[in-house]
Amino acid sequence: MVAKSAAPDVSPELTPSYSATLSRQASKYLPALVTFVLVIVIWEGFIRLFNIQRFLLPAPSLIFETFTEQYPKMFMQGGYTFQNALWGYAIGCGLGVLFGAVSARAGGISKALLPYAVAANSIPIIAIAPIANQWFSVDNPASKIVIIAMLCFFPVMINTVRGLTSAPPAMVELMHSYAASELAIFRKLRLPVALPFIFSALKICTSLSMIAAIVSEYFGGPIYWLGVNILSNARVGKFTVVWAQIAVAAIFGLGFYFVVSLVERLVMPWHVSFRNQKD
Repeated sequence: MVAKSAAPDVSPELTPSYSATLSRQASKYLPALVTFVLVIVIWEGFIRLFNIQRFLLPAPSLIFETFTEQYPKMFMQGGYTFQNALWGYAIGCGLGVLFGAVSARAGGISKALLPYAVAANSIPIIAIAPIANQWFSVDNPASKIVIIAMLCFFPVMINTVRGLTSAPPAMVELMHSYAASELAIFRKLRLPVALPFIFSALKICTSLSMIAAIVSEYFGGPIYWLGVNILSNARVGKFTVVWAQIAVAAIFGLGFYFVVSLVERLVMPWHVSFRNQKD
């Protein structure tokens, strides 16, 4: 007679508490949600209490009403603008990582480019947009993409250089003592150390790309772009529509940010910030 094996004894203390994880995630976003609701309530009450006209500051209820009526059209406009932002983001950040890696390898390049990085970041968008429109024509998306790429390039390049050069010298020497190649040191040490720096710049550039895309469209473009519509509606006094379009731009920017944050979590789940969230 064969004895049946006993079921494994799983201690309740060792069973992961999914409700506790869910409550931690909820508590993480609860302050931001409460703040948002509080601002909306104060805003609405302020408008009603002082009877402020909608051309000065429309009430959130009117903005929401306009949004629900026109959101398909607004999201279509935002999609065109977001395409320009995405292309500029991809080109600028990609070149930033590439030049950052080269500059980290050759220190003289980073020292030579750093003053230009500071100077480029000091130039406002409104100074570059007319020049880009002259180069590529107003209706050409390239005139907007080049501005976005310029704004995204230098923050990513600087953070890439800083990250790749932040590897502890003792660990580099240890890998050299084990006859590790430069490629192995880069892949197993320098790149993991640099990833938090790179993703910090990538997340910052999500908002920069949307801001640059919309502001660059103020200087002209097809009527179906979001920035062009915001400017034209503001000129004729349709400020409830303008605020609803601003909300659409914010939705695209927040969604872009959260996508990059998700990629960051998937690429480096070993990072201490993510491991602490699981504890």
